[in-house]
Amino acid sequence: MSKQLILASSSPRRQGLLEQVNIPFSIRKPDIDESQIKTNDPYEKVKQLAIRKAQEVQIETEDEVILTADTVVSYNQTIFEKPKNKEEAYKMIASLSGEIHEVFTGFMIKSLDNEVVFVERTKVEFWPLSSDEINWYISTKDPYDKAGAYGIQSYGAMFVKQIFGDYYNVVGLPISRVVRELRNFSIYPKNS
Repeated sequence: MSKQLILASSSPRRQGLLEQVNIPFSIRKPDIDESQIKTNDPYEKVKQLAIRKAQEVQIETEDEVILTADTVVSYNQTIFEKPKNKEEAYKMIASLSGEIHEVFTGFMIKSLDNEVVFVERTKVEFWPLSSDEINWYISTKDPYDKAGAYGIQSYGAMFVKQIFGDYYNVVGLPISRVVRELRNFSIYPKNS
């Protein structure tokens, strides 16, 4: 029996990564209050958020498989989520300037008879940044829908000196690991 993947995320980056590897999916957005997860441990936070999202999205037919994910940036024992305004965005980027931070993505895959949860971690080092560079960046739309106030796949790429780990994890979904785990749920990339 062929399975149907349901992506429980409104992230265009996650959608794009699944499309890149030719895995068909439908979208069903979870409606959760992320502020209910109170932990300051980034590993636990993304894990709990992925689980909470999976609990919120119901499996409607026996051939459905749900994929949820959540990403945060962590630096100096502080979790950086999406900035609410320019001041927050500036503060986040300035904190990351010239430093190494970590990006955590938790994801859960769930069917009627199986579920798995994983957390992937990637370290990212930024070049030292001038206030002019940061001000230019926060004047664009790029920072405001992304954890840590930057997109490695867009303008934020200019800040990255090096990464240690999975690049796609920083984008929002460690796609090679996800693809391998989806095989256990009978979901595979389509032939073109």
